Amino acid sequence: MSRFFKPNIDSRGRLVRGGIAVLLFIAGGAIACDVLWLGLVFVGIGIFTLFEAVRGWCLARACGVKTKI
Repeated sequence: MSRFFKPNIDSRGRLVRGGIAVLLFIAGGAIACDVLWLGLVFVGIGIFTLFEAVRGWCLARACGVKTKI
């Protein structure tokens, strides 16, 4: 299992995922005022994306999908 969570993205990929996480947090906060469950989904995905950025790990790459970033 530890090999599955081995870092597999570089600093550019981490930066992109961090930016996506920030955008998801902002969108989740804005949407939560109208549709709470959808806002929580956005924030949840943002938390997972932030985890990927901090860890330097990409779920898609860990599953064998080739990504550009």
